[in-house]
Amino acid sequence: MHIAQIAPLAESVPPKLYGGTERVVAWLVDELVELGHAVTLFASGDSRTRGRLHPVWPHLGRQRTDPMAATALLLEAISKRAKDFDVIHAHIDWLHLPLLRRLGVPHLTTMHGRIDLPGLPDVIREFPEASFVSISDNQRLPLPDGIGVARSSTGCPRTCFGHRMAKDHTWLFSVASRPRRGPEKAIRIARAARMPLRIAAKIPRAETAYFKKHLEPLIDGKDVRLIGEVNDATKQGFLA
Repeated sequence: MHIAQIAPLAESVPPKLYGGTERVVAWLVDELVELGHAVTLFASGDSRTRGRLHPVWPHLGRQRTDPMAATALLLEAISKRAKDFDVIHAHIDWLHLPLLRRLGVPHLTTMHGRIDLPGLPDVIREFPEASFVSISDNQRLPLPDGIGVARSSTGCPRTCFGHRMAKDHTWLFSVASRPRRGPEKAIRIARAARMPLRIAAKIPRAETAYFKKHLEPLIDGKDVRLIGEVNDATKQGFLA
C-alpha cells in the first residue's frame, strides 16, 4: 500500500529529546516500511525516516515560528499529493478533517492527546465517515455513549529498552512539565512516601511561569532533582 503519515511539526521525527507523538510516528513508519509498504512521512525537514520524507517546514522545533503558518503549508502539501496514497494516517488532532473529507481519500486519525475538551465530541459526530483511534481505554472515558472510537494502544520496538535494573530505589517522572500532567502531585506523593524523585521533563515556553512559581521552589536538588530532558540513549539508563 501507499501510505501517508502526517506528523505534528512541533518536533522532528523522531524527536531529539521530548516528543511522544513524534516518536510513535517514527516507530510506526519504520515498521510499515519493514512490512513492505511504501510510506511517505509529512514532517519537519530535519526528520529522519526509513520511508520517504516530504519536508513541510525547514525546521519548526522550538523556534519562535507561528505554528498556524506551518500547519497551513502542511495541509497544502497533503492536498496536492492526496491522490498518491491508498490511505492517509494523521496525528495532528482535527485540523485536517474538513480537507480530507473533500479529497475523498480513506483516512485515519489517531488521537494522542486529550479528548475530554468541550466540543470534541461534536467534531467526531460531524465527521461520521472518518475513522478515529484512541491510544487507551481510559482516554476514551469522557466520550459520550454512542460515539464510535476504536482503540490501538501505543507500542514500541522490542529493542527500545533493555532489561537492566539499578539496585537503588528511586521514583521517576518523565513528561512535559505542564499542570495537567501532575508534577506537583508526583512531588507530594514522593515526599509522603519518603522516596527520592528524579524528574526528566521538558519545560515548554508557555509553562515557564508555572514552573518558576509552582515547581522550582519544590525542587531541592537532593530528594527532588530535575534532570532535564533526556534523549533515547540516556532514557534507557534513566528508566533502569
